[in-house]
Amino acid sequence: MNTKDTPASHPTILTLTTPVAIGYIPLGAVFGFLFVQAGAYWWQAMLASILVYAGASQYMMIPMLVAGMPMGPIAVATLVVNLRHVFYGLSLLDRFPAKGWLRWYMAFGLTDETYSTLTALPSDCGTRRMAALIFLNQCWWVLGTGIGAVVGTQARIPLQGLDFILTSLFAVLTVEQWRSRSASVPLWTALAAYAIAHMAFPRHALVVAIGLCLLAALLLPWKPSAREQSHG
Repeated sequence: MNTKDTPASHPTILTLTTPVAIGYIPLGAVFGFLFVQAGAYWWQAMLASILVYAGASQYMMIPMLVAGMPMGPIAVATLVVNLRHVFYGLSLLDRFPAKGWLRWYMAFGLTDETYSTLTALPSDCGTRRMAALIFLNQCWWVLGTGIGAVVGTQARIPLQGLDFILTSLFAVLTVEQWRSRSASVPLWTALAAYAIAHMAFPRHALVVAIGLCLLAALLLPWKPSAREQSHG
């Protein structure tokens, strides 16, 4: 495995992390603000962004805190939502260090946006560059959380309607995935799977839709695009 720095022709770390920073700082700030508004302390918001570091799960924690749920169910729900990150790590294990704490941290830091950025890099990208990118992306999220938490301790506003922020976040992610797609089949498969699941099992639509997508991935033939082949 190549652990040396990549050639100068490759994009710089700052160039790669800037788009993530533009999204992570404001989204992290919204999380920090809402987390404090829900009754938590500012340092708890910071701790969540350092130790949990999963945007969707962190937003999900907010209504749970407002409802007074204990930490056990919150932790289990967070684990379930973040199970997809296991597959992120498995697909990049051959590009991570063979052992050591850096291997574990790089797997931990694979958020949706970071994974998308890493998989778009050339296959000869060095481990140190990948680790630096993962670390900087988390720093942007923690920075935004700190800003929002500090503001949240000084202001009190109603939370009604703010739960739509998470829906907006996923809408933005979907648009970005569509713009950077190498094929349209995965997105249309996901939409069709959810439509079928919602009609057949409306109370368990998400779980059924995920199962249908996994089944489609196993059964449908898939040929890597030229772009995917060029990136290894």
